[in-house]
Amino acid sequence: MTKIEFDEASRNELTADVDAFEVINNGKAAAIAGKVSHDTSIGVFGFSPKFQGVAGASNSGIGVVGSSDGQGTGVWGTSSNGIGIQGNSVTNVAISGTSQDNRGVTGFSKKDAGVFGNSVNWYGVYGFAHQDQPGGVLAEGGKHALVARNGTQSVGRFEGNVEVTGDIKLVNADCAEEFDIAEENVDAGTVMVLTNNGTLQASYQEYDKKAAGIVSGAGGYKPALVLDRPDEEKQEQRLPIALMGKVYCKVDARHASIEIGDLLTTSSTKGHAMKAEDPMMAFGAVIGKALGSIKSGLGMIPVLVSLQ
Repeated sequence: MTKIEFDEASRNELTADVDAFEVINNGKAAAIAGKVSHDTSIGVFGFSPKFQGVAGASNSGIGVVGSSDGQGTGVWGTSSNGIGIQGNSVTNVAISGTSQDNRGVTGFSKKDAGVFGNSVNWYGVYGFAHQDQPGGVLAEGGKHALVARNGTQSVGRFEGNVEVTGDIKLVNADCAEEFDIAEENVDAGTVMVLTNNGTLQASYQEYDKKAAGIVSGAGGYKPALVLDRPDEEKQEQRLPIALMGKVYCKVDARHASIEIGDLLTTSSTKGHAMKAEDPMMAFGAVIGKALGSIKSGLGMIPVLVSLQ
């Protein structure tokens, strides 16, 4: 390694048939300053076939700063097998890009993320815009402009109003609301009724006007929208109850077969619906309309929930 030590910024071209330069600056000027007179030349260029093209590190300031007054790029790095640009900072910004007329920082990749952000204690990627600007982060192009995924956890949080100019498409079936449940081990598809203290329990009598809905999530249907869902830690003894939409429901066809289009009400079989044959008794106790049929016995069919 060639070591170069001086007290002022270097303004000459440094070339040597060695692996690297180590530049030590004892003064307050820049360790290396690159300046060219040609409009399309590069002030400082770093290239590495297997490691960082340019690496910047700072203990208290900015690792790498790039600025452009015209249409050029503030900072540009390329690498065949490693990292194009890497900045490390203990207490401040690792990489900062500033541009008057174009992008401050641009990332491009053919096989992976164009720009990747990872943080231990804060946001992986943070975008900010002034109050009179349209937004802090803009995503556009592709099949989906923005894809958010986080396994079984929440993938998005909006602290404020949400404005949508197009359609909202929900791929699942019903609209549900969470309720406190008065008993344990209640299966999806169970018909639920209100108790005296406002909780829910499985139905157990015919034509019950306290019918509240059906536990969502049975069969191939899942709730598209869940209301009144508290924090994840507070979900003991709570279940989503389908209030409208399509849901699979437990039914009892031992006394009367159920055909598509039949109105359903509560039965004496715990948690099961049955065909509503008496219009007078069914008033106020209808759970929904059958979307499937069953000739006899106990089973589960899709139902269009419509409390009435």
